[in-house]
Formats: sequence, C-alpha cells, structure tokens
Amino acid sequence: MDKQITETNRKVLLVVLIAGCFLSTLNQTLLNVAMSDFMDVFAVKAATVQWLSTGFMLVNGILVPITAFLMKRFSTRQLFISSMFFLLAGSALCACAMNFGMLLTGRMIQAIGAGIIIPLLMTVILYLYPIEKRGSVMGTIGFAMIFAPAIAPTLSGFIVEYYSWRWLFIGLIPLVLIVIILAFKYLMNVGETARTKLDILSVFLSTIGFGSILFGFSSAGSKGWDSPIVLTAIIIGLIVTTLFCLRQVKSDEPLLNLSVFKYKVFTLTSLINVLVTMIMYADLILLPIYLQDGRSFTAFEAGLLLLPGAVINAFLSPVTGRMYDKYGARPLFITGLLFIIISMWGVTDLTESTTYLYLMIRTVILRIGLSFITMPLNTAGLNALPRELGSHGSAVNNTVRQLAGAVGTAVVMTVYSIQTASHAAELAKEAGRISSGQLAKSASIFGSSDSYLFMLVLSAAALALSFAMPKKKVVSKQNQS
Repeated sequence: MDKQITETNRKVLLVVLIAGCFLSTLNQTLLNVAMSDFMDVFAVKAATVQWLSTGFMLVNGILVPITAFLMKRFSTRQLFISSMFFLLAGSALCACAMNFGMLLTGRMIQAIGAGIIIPLLMTVILYLYPIEKRGSVMGTIGFAMIFAPAIAPTLSGFIVEYYSWRWLFIGLIPLVLIVIILAFKYLMNVGETARTKLDILSVFLSTIGFGSILFGFSSAGSKGWDSPIVLTAIIIGLIVTTLFCLRQVKSDEPLLNLSVFKYKVFTLTSLINVLVTMIMYADLILLPIYLQDGRSFTAFEAGLLLLPGAVINAFLSPVTGRMYDKYGARPLFITGLLFIIISMWGVTDLTESTTYLYLMIRTVILRIGLSFITMPLNTAGLNALPRELGSHGSAVNNTVRQLAGAVGTAVVMTVYSIQTASHAAELAKEAGRISSGQLAKSASIFGSSDSYLFMLVLSAAALALSFAMPKKKVVSKQNQS
C-alpha cells in the first residue's frame, strides 16, 4: 500500500471512482425497459434489439482480460479518464443515432469505457484497504453500483414514456463531463506502472473466442440451435477460447493469469458468480418483456415495478458488507440463494391476472437475495488470492461476470423465443375463439413462465455450490500484508 495516500485522499479517490462506476453501471441497464420502443423505432426484432444489451456485455467481456495488462502499463488517472472519454463519445453517438447500426456502434464505444472501470475500482480497493475492512468498503461501493440499476429502469421508463429515447443518452453527457473534470482535479495514481509487453496473439484469441461463443448463443433465438451458423460459431468459439486458455497457462507473463483458479474459494465464487449473473441479467430483460408485451404495461410502469426492490438491494449492500466481515461468505450465500429460489418459483406460473403488487413484492424478495451475494462474492474471491494476483483475479471475475450475463441473457431469451413460438402454435388451434393480439400476449406470458422455470434450476445449482464454501473466511497469507 502506498504510504503517501492519506485517509482523506482515499475517500476522495473512492468518490471519484465510484461516480464513474455509477454512470457506467447506470448506462449498462438504462436501455432494458426501452427495448420494445427501439424495436418499433428502428423496425427490428427482439433477437436483434437484444444486441444493445448483449453487445455491450460482449465488448466488456473481450476488453476485461486486457485490463490486468492495462493496469500494469498505465496509471490510474490515465485509465479512468480514458474510460470516461469513451463513455462520453459513445453517448454522443447514440444520442444522434439515425439507424440501429449507429445506435449499436455507440453502445459498443460506451462499453469500452465501462469495461475498464469496475476491474480498476476493485484493484484499487486491494491496494488501499486491509483485509478486515474490505467487506465494508465493498458494501459501500455495492450501494453505489446497485443504486444505479435501481433507478435506471424507472428513469428510462419515464424518459421513453414522456420524452424522446434520445434523452437517455443526452442526459448522461453533462454528468460524464463533471466526472472527467473531477478526475483531472482530484484523482491520484495508485500502485506503480511497468513497461510490460502486450501479447497481441492472446488479445486476438480472446476476442475471436469469446466473440464467437456469444454470437452463437445470441443467434440461436432467431436462427435455431440446428443452424450451421450457430453451431459453427459456438464450436469455433470453444476451440479458440481453449487455445487462449492454454496460451495463458504456458506464458511467463499471461494476459489473464489463470493460476487464480488454483485457489478453491476463488473457483467456487467464480462458478456461483456465473449462475447468479445469468439469473440477474436475464431477469432484468425478461420481466420488462412480460410486463410490456404480455400485459401491455408502459415502459414507465415496468421500470417503476423494479424500483423498490433495487433500492432495498442498494441500501442492504453496506449491511451485508459488514456481515461478511463478521460471519464470512457461506451463510450469506446460502441465505441469499434461498431468497432467489423463492423469487424464481413465484413467477413460474404467470397469468394475465398476476397482480402488479405481487410482482413488485416478488422482485423485492429477489433483490434481498442478491444483496447477500453480489459484493460478498467479489470480496471472498479476491481475499483468497495473494496480493500480486489481485488485478488478475479482478479481471477474471469481471470477464466471467460479463460473459455469464451475455450468455445467460442469450440463453434465457432463446428459451423464451422457442417456448413462446411453441405456445403460439398451440393457441393458434383455438384461433377461432381468440384474437391474434390476445394469442400473442398469451403466448408471451407462457413463454416467460417457462423461462423462469429454467432460471429456478440455475438458482438451485448455485445453492448446491454454496454449500461447498468453507465455513470460515479464507484469506491468502500473502494478501494479509
């Protein structure tokens, strides 16, 4: 830890970093309830518009493996300010998008900035705070990171309902500019830089590997799992990703140090991270689709339903951070996953008469569960690693999270699309008795229920893994210094 950094400097540094992280996280989920609106504005299908979310996470997933290198090569100030400029440029392009391709390009540029910030923030925490305080600090950061998606759906719904979708991006621009000004004035560097060499082949392999896997999963919803394009993309992705992993294991200076998986607790938290992230991101897209397409609620009403649960999630985050410092990860994971399982089981039988209040309470239960898992998961994994592997552990964590979110969204949307089409075909036999509009709504509702049944299975698998966590906190000896 840099002895020159005082307690006041730490707080200022954290405030600036968290402000940037808040805007990046807000931006990531800001479009979820606006998807139906984009489908109408740009005349695209659900499988296409999904790329506004999936593509954002894909760029993050591709970029995050490089962040361990970037954090060695460039200073905290350079990385943070650069990421904010990418967010600014992407927002400006999206705000004046004339077609879907332009909008998607802007989202990709935004994602470059967002991909750097969270791993940077996590690594800075490892430098600034001792083991016994990290749970509480992560909890405070969790408040900011969770409060952004808490207000994003409601804010987005209100803007889409009463103004233009372009204000989703125009409104970000002055906020990003303020953070850039603050960063130039107050942000200081943490750690030391080194002139390490970038492994271009590893970057190429990770980009092709992760990109192909995601393209295959995302295309399955519209093209079908038996499509040669889908199968080829997934197979190529798996082969190239395997080559990437083998290269990292053999390299003296790996782009992404996979030796972090030698630590049992880190591996367990990564697996649980995959499942929980798949559930979380899929729910953020699936529930608004059910509300808007199946129940004809407005985007604002859909966003408003998500608000109470997400606000509770944000306020519980500092509490669960302190609980982690006191009790360790296992009891928190088990408690949280029991809440998640109850919330998933509660929406496996959705109907046209499922009440708004019921869905709101169910979402609150889900978010209480997530508050016991999200930040303690990161803290437990990173604490199990030696200090020198901290940046790589953070990069691996975020690579796993971004790809799991993207693949999870793609898989659940595939389940939704296939099941909705299947139910529509069954209901078409009764076409004489119901209108085509009613048929589409009913099929969408049944498809949503089937998707939540799939997510219930994922929740149960995550709970089973949480029992394998050690009863006491595991801390790497090298990480205690």
